[in-house]
Amino acid sequence: MSEKLRVAMIGHGFMGAAHSQGWRVAPRFFDLPLEPAMQVLVGRSLDSTVAAAEKWGWAETATDWRAVIARDDIDVIDIVTPGDTHAEIAIAALEAGKHVLCEKPLANTVAEAEAMADAATHAATLGSRSMVGFTYRRVPATTFARDLVAAGRIGEIRQVRAEYLQDWLADAEAPLTWRMKKEQAGSGALGDIGAHAIDLVEYITGQSVDSVSGIIETIVKERPVLGSGSGLSGTAGEGRGAVTVDDIALFSGRLNSGALASFEATRFRTGRKNALRIEISGSSGALAFDLERLNELEYYDATQGALEQGFRRILVTEHDHPYLDAWWPTGHMLGYEHGFSHQVRDFVTAIADGTQPRPSFADGLHVQRVLDAVERSSAAGSTWVTTTG
Repeated sequence: MSEKLRVAMIGHGFMGAAHSQGWRVAPRFFDLPLEPAMQVLVGRSLDSTVAAAEKWGWAETATDWRAVIARDDIDVIDIVTPGDTHAEIAIAALEAGKHVLCEKPLANTVAEAEAMADAATHAATLGSRSMVGFTYRRVPATTFARDLVAAGRIGEIRQVRAEYLQDWLADAEAPLTWRMKKEQAGSGALGDIGAHAIDLVEYITGQSVDSVSGIIETIVKERPVLGSGSGLSGTAGEGRGAVTVDDIALFSGRLNSGALASFEATRFRTGRKNALRIEISGSSGALAFDLERLNELEYYDATQGALEQGFRRILVTEHDHPYLDAWWPTGHMLGYEHGFSHQVRDFVTAIADGTQPRPSFADGLHVQRVLDAVERSSAAGSTWVTTTG
């Protein structure tokens, strides 16, 4: 790693911590072709940005993202801000010749996502690479599931079930944050966690969601206004404010092969903390994954005799499993944060190779169209809506 890849990260909330971990750890475990340098952390408040930079290991801080993008000594812009700022920052960065990593969902609207994808396509002709942060693609078990499907191990896909279940808003007195405001977040459970379920189904199956029929609902319509602090750690302030996004989304989808899929995204599934669960049923087998047991993959081989059939657990910790040759001895578990190191590995490698990293902004645009189709279906009484642009 002789050549530096100087990174500026814009935003420093929950995802800022996760991305910082990825940038810091990846070059210490993987043999990267370029060396990431955590150069600048950008935030609105100088004091909180300085504190975050010191904690996570960024060399400098700034409060003006436009000035940072204009700097000649910055190569990569990593965007971990709320969704309403993604398009403006990403397009400006691509036009300035920077590589861009943007957290999901890509944008708040299809129009914004289309503008971002167009900018990415043009920037790619000039050598700039862009990628969306659908990090669960990089959990070794989900990557391995993709490999098994591609190898035909479960045969023809017939049915998919995907659900992302959380309960952090089950308390009706939990304070109002930006994630509950449509003008900042774009949507609620649908875009925040449903986007992950959509992308992961498409990634593992190699298919696309072409039409949907769904319903979204806001269960708690008002919450205490957030006072001091930030994110989920803030305290209630004066009065109450309207929740303008969904708390739960339920929808059916038809894949391009004709197979049916069911999706659920909720912040109200009491007792479930971060359960992203995918089950894919095929003509000769099935696979099941649960993020709360992220080192495991369940596999059912329907070609075995009746006396031997049943789901079996595959412990995805062997060095021949995806990403794992850089980590610990067999059986030593990985955690949530490792996906962000894998994301850095893949992004940096694509930049060095001059290839398009995945998921691309075009992939992110497609997910945005699925999210939009679900909202339109719900508004029209759960009618079937196509997702094609």
